[in-house]
Amino acid sequence: MDLHHPRDPRPSAATVRDRSCPSGTARPPRRHRPGPAPLSLPAGLSVGLGHDAVGTSASHGERILARLPRAGCVFADEGRWWWIVPSGSDIGVAWPAGTHYVVGDPSWTRARPGGRASGPRLVHGPDGDSPYTAPIPLYFLVCRFAGVPPRWSLAP
Repeated sequence: MDLHHPRDPRPSAATVRDRSCPSGTARPPRRHRPGPAPLSLPAGLSVGLGHDAVGTSASHGERILARLPRAGCVFADEGRWWWIVPSGSDIGVAWPAGTHYVVGDPSWTRARPGGRASGPRLVHGPDGDSPYTAPIPLYFLVCRFAGVPPRWSLAP
């Protein structure tokens, strides 16, 4: 059985998967509950895997960061911490209610020369040249703090 399912890391349009809705379906971002404002990754990072973002509650952000063996770029705004993960980190897993998974054009996090980005601020830079937080340890911690067991499937 071949479990490898190639995925195009170039999404056609940004979508937010709101895990608080029962169906967990993909839909365009809603104006009153969008994904993060444009994020600026530090220059010089390798982003060959594309990237998405996982939004967790701000109240869990520091606790998650303290327990991860290694974290990539983490951004924060008033209500959420946004963790940069490789594209496709939502495939086969059920992120808990209240967690936002944002898929978008990689340009939404490209470094912006000379200007200060508005929106979420970088609260943790990566150790090394990769912007990614490993999605599996992040997923297990998010589930733990949400009080739900991890759930995943082998089918996409």
